[in-house]
Amino acid sequence: MGALYNFWNDRINVISRQDIDNIYEHHVLHSLSVSKFIEFQNGTRVLDLGTGGGFPGIPLAILFPDVHFHLIDSIDKKVKVAEAIYKALALRNVTVEQIRAEDLREKYDFVVTRGVADLMILYDWTINLIRRGGSFNEVPNGLITLKGGGFSIWKLHHSKTLFTNLRSPNFLSSPGLQISFLSICRWINPIILTI
Repeated sequence: MGALYNFWNDRINVISRQDIDNIYEHHVLHSLSVSKFIEFQNGTRVLDLGTGGGFPGIPLAILFPDVHFHLIDSIDKKVKVAEAIYKALALRNVTVEQIRAEDLREKYDFVVTRGVADLMILYDWTINLIRRGGSFNEVPNGLITLKGGGFSIWKLHHSKTLFTNLRSPNFLSSPGLQISFLSICRWINPIILTI
């Protein structure tokens, strides 16, 4: 996979040129951290919002071959790279599309993203894309967002109406919304919002 990304990154800069040598640690491992939080069951439908060059969708599609991943991005060159890579890897459980989240009409069990926007903006973009009820996974359907080392809980203060106690140990809740935090390692913090 690294060789494919090096090839495409030389032509279309999808990953920072200074960071391409750290692709496995900073991109693949970061993407796979979702699997420490949830093991998607066969038949699960996952949307990768703002996939860029295919993260976290492509590494997750390799790990979960019986789960369908729909990778989207609004930028054509990124979509072309993600499409070329999933085809080169012969992944049959991936589709790629150039589209904005606001224009999608399909429903998914989960939306995964590497934090392409503020948490509450992501919530607004995805609330109508997540299938309500009927989850056959251990975790209720929802939004899973990965933030890197610069993430801090203060970003959640923007929505004081939803969160009253940010120091709650595992679950924060309000009517119709739960948030659970899991630190997989010191620089990865997945967040899931469940409906």
